[in-house]
Amino acid sequence: MQSKQYLTLDDVKKIAAAAEAEAKANNWAVSISIVDDGGHLLWLQRLDGAAPISAQIAPAKAKTAALGRRESKVYEDMINNGRYSFITAPVLEGMLEGGVPITVGGQCLGAVGVSGVKSTEDAQIAKAGIAALTA
Repeated sequence: MQSKQYLTLDDVKKIAAAAEAEAKANNWAVSISIVDDGGHLLWLQRLDGAAPISAQIAPAKAKTAALGRRESKVYEDMINNGRYSFITAPVLEGMLEGGVPITVGGQCLGAVGVSGVKSTEDAQIAKAGIAALTA
């Protein structure tokens, strides 16, 4: 029987704190979400000033990254490069840059999704959060 790692509440809090610190250091008003490997929401916070829609988009990006085991940007790029039929993929709604899988020891434990600023900045915040887990 295989063993499976998973995110603990302490792990989630550590990721969220680092992501929030990155956003605040840059004066970015965003929503930050963290999901488990099945895309189930573990954490959601909307920083002051973040658009209400960002609280819907961030979890969708995280879920897409977790279920796909890759950054959500991969799907955005596929669609932008002409594979329009991918828009109809079931379950995936956040096919925009800003969802980043949390991978430890080659195993995907979940993902972080961020929404509220430029997509590259959303991804930067997500990656800063994940980096705190492995630091």
